[in-house]
Amino acid sequence: MQANGAGQGQDPELPCLNSAQNGESSAAGGAHSNGLLLATAADGAATVGVTAANNGLQPPGSSAASAATSTLGPETGSSMKKKKRLSKADEDVIRLIGQHLHGLGLNQTVDLLMQESGCRLEHPAATKFRNHVMEGEWDKAESDLNELKTLMHSPNAIVRMKFLLLQQKYLEYLEDGKVLEALHVLRAELTPLKYNTERIHVLSGYLMCSHSDDLRAKAEWEGKGTSSRSKLLDKLQTYLPPSVMLPPRRLQTLLRQAVELQRDRCLYHNTKLDSNLDSVSLLVDHVCSRKQFPCYTQQILTEHCNEVWFCKFSNDGTKLASGSKDTTVIIWHVDPETHLLKQLKTLEGHAYGVSYLAWSPDDAYLIACGPDDCSELWLWNVQTGELRTKMSQSHEDSLTSVAWNPDGKRFVTGGQRGQFYQCDLDGNLLDSWEGVRVQCLWCLNDSKTVLASDTHQRIRGYNFEDLTDRNIVQEDHPIMSFTVSKNGRLALLNVATQGVHLWDLQDRVLVRKYQGVTQGFYTIHSCFGGHNEDFIASGSEDHKVYIWHKRSELPIAELTGHTRTVNCVSWNPVLPGLMASASDDGTVRVWGPAPFSDTQEIEGLSGKSFVGQKTLTIMQTAFSQTSRLFALLIKCLTS
Repeated sequence: MQANGAGQGQDPELPCLNSAQNGESSAAGGAHSNGLLLATAADGAATVGVTAANNGLQPPGSSAASAATSTLGPETGSSMKKKKRLSKADEDVIRLIGQHLHGLGLNQTVDLLMQESGCRLEHPAATKFRNHVMEGEWDKAESDLNELKTLMHSPNAIVRMKFLLLQQKYLEYLEDGKVLEALHVLRAELTPLKYNTERIHVLSGYLMCSHSDDLRAKAEWEGKGTSSRSKLLDKLQTYLPPSVMLPPRRLQTLLRQAVELQRDRCLYHNTKLDSNLDSVSLLVDHVCSRKQFPCYTQQILTEHCNEVWFCKFSNDGTKLASGSKDTTVIIWHVDPETHLLKQLKTLEGHAYGVSYLAWSPDDAYLIACGPDDCSELWLWNVQTGELRTKMSQSHEDSLTSVAWNPDGKRFVTGGQRGQFYQCDLDGNLLDSWEGVRVQCLWCLNDSKTVLASDTHQRIRGYNFEDLTDRNIVQEDHPIMSFTVSKNGRLALLNVATQGVHLWDLQDRVLVRKYQGVTQGFYTIHSCFGGHNEDFIASGSEDHKVYIWHKRSELPIAELTGHTRTVNCVSWNPVLPGLMASASDDGTVRVWGPAPFSDTQEIEGLSGKSFVGQKTLTIMQTAFSQTSRLFALLIKCLTS
């Protein structure tokens, strides 16, 4: 353990009309109406009767009610009187289902659904508009816009819709080789709209295209046909109120949002979000098991013979580096299939021990720093295992932290004795900042700003180019270490006696304080991890590893196994189910999902024991590692 002293409104034209109350029903016809009300020939008289009754047009010699009842018959008339009016939510659901079925080509089913429910899928003017767009009848589609204008909330949207229509018309003329007609559209129809003149200039350039393939490539357009017109219709629908025409694929959108919300709320979801609905079941809620989460010891690495102060996965996730009080750095290889770690190289000669490690952006180099009284810094070539640079500006320095510039050609280093340097790969001093007692460092993605926590319980941003600095984070207790998310927005701080804090660096506000961890005045390194960095993990002085979901202050897992303080936790950036922790007990533990599959349980229903092959491998590895541990202990005691 390393000590440290520091909804839009509805249109008047209702989308869903109850036949018994509104009396709107179309005459019988053989063609599909995309959900508009249809009546069969046998029901035509009934429809007319109901329409007349609801509009006050009574047949001679009879009342409206009796006309309707006599036409429908006593049983049908009674059932219509008892028919319950659909709620607004029911109407919306029916329209959503109708739209989805229509997209599947089940037009007859849609017509029957709309007829029985008394709903209509969309406004008749919208149906005409859709058909004319898909058939490429641009003049009729443009005429339809005048009818739709009265149904829209924003009259200015008509200009945008007309522009999109004419643009498609123009491109199709060009593809067909009708240059004069295209030129007429450009000059006499598009230009007078006085809308998006920059786009008109681009469109005019397409007149120079030599052939249709060249046109499609330059315009990034699929060409004349159903595909491009469907995409055009999707854009046009965004300008129409949903009461007139539903947004495209609205049911699929809602279902996808529901699935994503469930995944987002799942405490243990740790895989890539697949937006394809075919990859999930819509019949059950989304639930991830804790057994799929890295909560189980997969390996115990015992090659170090003293306290392990730091561990860090490489950026490509194929290696792990661990630094120890025993003066060595061990580089481990991660097997891409079994996710088991194997010792690759041992880097020796760090006289004061290794308390911090930093991989270069391309993982070609590894920098090692020591504890407070260490004035040296080691830069290793990872592939060859050779020491490229051993840097020391002064014996009075304390180089305890380091961070790589994103360009991979420079790094910054410093310590609590007031050193703050920027150097090249050969250790040459490029810049320095005097009087900054550095505890921890991080380079932001802009390649200019360096974040440094200091002995004043704060994190400041330093710009080596214009030599400016500013305060970003201010805590009430010493900041022992910190790390920054990949996007540079969030910072995770281990604060003395307080635990783990999450800060928003852009808004400069404290977002969350995570509970459970025991943090004194020893340096403990936490990390972001999991898919999309949705999780946070930290070591603790109570010998545990704590894991939180980023949005929850309470831990979702407490991992036991270490017997002394856990100094550092590192989450594999490529394999979200793999994590490592370094402890004063001299070991590095590798954590992963439960080693048993659904068909391999420790104790089955029959009382028999079933041990999977992976578990057997782990047991064999642990046994061999125990043997090596005794050999290393003897080596340390006799050296």
